[in-house]
Amino acid sequence: MSRGTILITGASSGLGAEMARQFAALGYDLGLCARRTERLDELRAEILAAHPDRIVSVKQLDVTDDAAVFTVFDEFAEELGTIDRVIINAGLGKGAPLGTGLHKANRETAMVNFIAALAQSEAALKIFRAQGRGHLVMISSLSAVRGMPKQLTTYAATKTGVAALAEGVRMEAIPGVDVSVIYPGYIRSEMNDQVKHPPKFMVDTETGVRAMVAAIEKRRAKAYVPAWPWVPLGYALRALPTPIVRKLL
Repeated sequence: MSRGTILITGASSGLGAEMARQFAALGYDLGLCARRTERLDELRAEILAAHPDRIVSVKQLDVTDDAAVFTVFDEFAEELGTIDRVIINAGLGKGAPLGTGLHKANRETAMVNFIAALAQSEAALKIFRAQGRGHLVMISSLSAVRGMPKQLTTYAATKTGVAALAEGVRMEAIPGVDVSVIYPGYIRSEMNDQVKHPPKFMVDTETGVRAMVAAIEKRRAKAYVPAWPWVPLGYALRALPTPIVRKLL
């Protein structure tokens, strides 16, 4: 018997794909979307081989196509009968210091990480309002706790934006709708697997996503994950003077 249905965007790799695996193991049916359908098909086959009683629907989606976002979300709702949780996970990690001639990369990150998240939130909440219930989950980042330098400047700003977007929805207190913001620390994923010198406290994808899934299942309003060391470090990053934070980064 299904525990419910979850729609995950950006599910073809990294954190999104691992969330799909772990939520399927917990008994959820899934709607998975991303730009790369061949990888979604492989993920679907893998999940169904391990959990043949699950329903896994996959669809191609470029989240920067607003019209497609609404269409695909509605198709999932019709196909699955209901959508109990939407996890807005699709994102980019491109970026460069402002003013260095790489505006295109920064703009692309802003469009995918924030403007597209706005469309996804609209589409999800349209469904939740009609159902009278739902759980909106926004994947932010520990970089959102304050402004970040250099290549992280735009990325951190977008992740701060989506956290504020989710907080605004929570403040509205839509009947039956819960809102969670997840702030992952350093978790190994396709977005960062080319880093030559992995930062301290980096955890593997499965471990990091297990902490994310646990927080989502508890419907936490906000969660720094994994809790150690990111709960204390998150508060430190927010509170320490800028010159000290600059040295830490």
